[in-house]
Amino acid sequence: MSPDRYAPHAAASRHPEWPHGLDDFRSADAAMRTCLDMARIASRTDLPVLILGESGTGKTMLARAIHNTSARAARAFVSFNAAALSDTLLDSQLFGHERGAFTGATRRVKGKFEQADGGTLFIDEIADMSAAAQAKILRAVEYGEFERLGAEALQVADVRLMSATHLPLHRFMETDHFRKDLFYRISGITISLPALRDRPHDLRALIASELATAASAQGKRIVGLEKAALDRLLAYHWPGNLRELNRVLHSAVAMADGEIVGPEAVLLERSEIPAALARYGAPADLAPRDAAVPAHAAPSSGTAADPADLTLRAVEQRHIREVLERMHGNKRRAARALGLSRSTLDRKLAAEERANSSP
Repeated sequence: MSPDRYAPHAAASRHPEWPHGLDDFRSADAAMRTCLDMARIASRTDLPVLILGESGTGKTMLARAIHNTSARAARAFVSFNAAALSDTLLDSQLFGHERGAFTGATRRVKGKFEQADGGTLFIDEIADMSAAAQAKILRAVEYGEFERLGAEALQVADVRLMSATHLPLHRFMETDHFRKDLFYRISGITISLPALRDRPHDLRALIASELATAASAQGKRIVGLEKAALDRLLAYHWPGNLRELNRVLHSAVAMADGEIVGPEAVLLERSEIPAALARYGAPADLAPRDAAVPAHAAPSSGTAADPADLTLRAVEQRHIREVLERMHGNKRRAARALGLSRSTLDRKLAAEERANSSP
């Protein structure tokens, strides 16, 4: 979904899957207008771009729009998510590999850098990269050179780099979690994408656009929302941002009985879902929010998560387990609620399991 409203037509040279450029975006909110002004400046240059913003705010879509408005619009836009990959997999994905480079490498494969030659490479969640991966990215960005796994010769690619993260890079640099030289290299232009709660004047238009998109996708005729339904949407704080808005409105259209969406179809909290499903004939024994926790999400007694343990590590572990419980064991949603990347959450859970299993 676009971070904003967009016009129905775009330049023919843009990618058919998402052909919209910055001229297709409109906003009535100062924070978003500032963001779009910076994006337009970025589109007129070949400088690297760093996009900061919470999960679900539309960082990938903004990067695509900048690319589609730039001189590289006719070439490839290659998107890559750096989260939750080992160094070997990340190397292979970014730089490619030769046949026989590792077990299962039966043929030569081009990496993302090579695929983006002449165009744009967008690296999402760049703050999740290990120190070794950061060093390799730095060389590729500075000199345009990289090596495929298992190869001796250097490869060269003309790539414009855009990257994004929802994590606090400035704080990461203070703790040496993220290389300062890489930060300065990738942040030629830094754009801060506002959260949906900071765009109150855009919310009505975004709701209307997403409602029409959902109705079209589901083949339903929806002409509007009841006032009570709209009031619920306008008063909500949208922690999941545009991604959550997409989910809520597509669900609302699916549950609407007629051409008008009522407030009972607008499910904003997880606790509302079981009651809503019951209205549609779902089994009565569906687990509510406070139901039994899955075995993998509940801490056992006597571990580092014991309530009597007041160390910082134990308090953090209890909080993580509580959030996992509330999310019914869904690690992706738990990581988003905690403000962590999925890979960071996995590392913390693995560390806890190792601590609990040690004598």
